[in-house]
Amino acid sequence: MNDITEDNQEKASLLERGLGELKELIVTIAVFLPVWFFVSLFFYELRSIPSESMVPNLQVGDRVAVSKFAYGYSRYSLPLGVGRFLPLGEGRMFAGEPERGDVVVFRHPHQDRVMIKRLIGLPGDRIQAVDNLILLNGEPMRQEPVRRVSYHEHRYGQLLNADELMETTPDGVSYLVHDIVEEMPGDRQPRATPVFVVPEGHYFFMGDNRDNSTDARALSGHCPQNSEGVIDRAGCTPARRYGQEASIGFVPFDNLIGRADTVLFTLNFCSRYESGCPEGRVWKSL
Repeated sequence: MNDITEDNQEKASLLERGLGELKELIVTIAVFLPVWFFVSLFFYELRSIPSESMVPNLQVGDRVAVSKFAYGYSRYSLPLGVGRFLPLGEGRMFAGEPERGDVVVFRHPHQDRVMIKRLIGLPGDRIQAVDNLILLNGEPMRQEPVRRVSYHEHRYGQLLNADELMETTPDGVSYLVHDIVEEMPGDRQPRATPVFVVPEGHYFFMGDNRDNSTDARALSGHCPQNSEGVIDRAGCTPARRYGQEASIGFVPFDNLIGRADTVLFTLNFCSRYESGCPEGRVWKSL
């Protein structure tokens, strides 16, 4: 009889302990979620890097802190992308102007995707790629060779060699870009493009991994050129890659989510790199 009573008391004690821990967990979540939502909305949001389009500055697996206050707030600033489902108007609050050379997180104008690219073209800029050299308002952006690197491409596993170049904007912002030496399987970004004139209220983005990035260069005949061979219109019918994926084109200001400021940490163990692990993957400024 005593054994049964002790057994019941022990079960009751375990149940009480379990309910107590569950209550603690619920309270913790109830406190944490509003704090997380507030910080992610107004200050910083954590984003992961899924592709190699921003190599060598961002690697697959990097976790990046995105400043939400850098450009002000629009419907796309809400965490988890919930803003696109709410009856909110267009426009930005406390708007701040992006600068050429910023690494920007934005919502794809024609797809339900979030992208991260480098801002190359401001409203009114004329941009053209000629053999991967960027002409900005008729002047070539300065590129200086740094080294040659080798790595296994993420999608196909092919060993690629790339020239690493230091590119500098007319405003004096410098960053590394990759120019892949050999032909890649699948789609390769155009090394030569028509002239793009960025419309008012829009921006032109490119990946730092110039031959392995889906970006603003990938427009087709769905966005017709004018009589001078210039693409200067926003809102063109989205071109489709492989019959599935719409190109980015010019990105409206409202679609900007924030500026990527810092690599906080990485889950990339660099096993793909013949040249060794990229350095400084923790608390690395962009």
